[in-house]
Amino acid sequence: MLVGSFKAKSDPSLAGLLPTGVTLHNYAQIDSRVNLLRSLANSGIFTGAVLLSTVVFGILAGYALARLHFRGRGTLFALMLLVQIVPFQLLIIPIYVMIVRTYGLADSYLGMILPFAINSTAVFLFRQFFLQLPEDLFSAARLDGAGELRILWSIALPLVRPALLTAILLTFIGPWNEFLWPFLVTKQTDMQPLAVTLANYISNVAGRADNPFGAILAGAVVLAAPAMALFVAFQRHFISSDIGSGVKG
Repeated sequence: MLVGSFKAKSDPSLAGLLPTGVTLHNYAQIDSRVNLLRSLANSGIFTGAVLLSTVVFGILAGYALARLHFRGRGTLFALMLLVQIVPFQLLIIPIYVMIVRTYGLADSYLGMILPFAINSTAVFLFRQFFLQLPEDLFSAARLDGAGELRILWSIALPLVRPALLTAILLTFIGPWNEFLWPFLVTKQTDMQPLAVTLANYISNVAGRADNPFGAILAGAVVLAAPAMALFVAFQRHFISSDIGSGVKG
């Protein structure tokens, strides 16, 4: 994909894998047809807001389900697990009616963000990590007079950093590559994220490019690059865990 995006002419043979005839024409051509910077900004706003809400709500809900004792906790956790087996496509029509017709949030960032603001997978991930923390840490903090928010911020969060980074990466990939919901809720081109913009380009414009396959691959590289960079930057944290560092053995 990367090599093909830099080629002046498409070459489906094995020789096409060689980085010969390198050019930036494909990137310049797709940028002349669509506003890549604007689409990237829309994707960044959409993805960043979803990341923030997912992490905040996931941490709070995960901590409550793991460390707070209240009536119905098990039932609530079971219902949360049931939510994960319901495909988003099954709910998309009632969500569309609620977001667009009831709340009038078509062609807005809030309309794109709301259906993804809470991620049950992130809640489950944080709950499992919070359950692994030693109970002695929480008991000692409560004896010292710390409240639950102080315990969460000062003790629990530093020890579940791998879960935090994993949730960020998994959540980032979803909204960054999301096509169906932004396509339905946005009709103005200046509000559409990169995935929708590239799909429209492939459907309507790419066939008239000098190198249609090169232009399509250039768009795919632009879409995939941020997710790849994030994974490369944080992959070493996924296999490390500081859970045991807070307990003296």
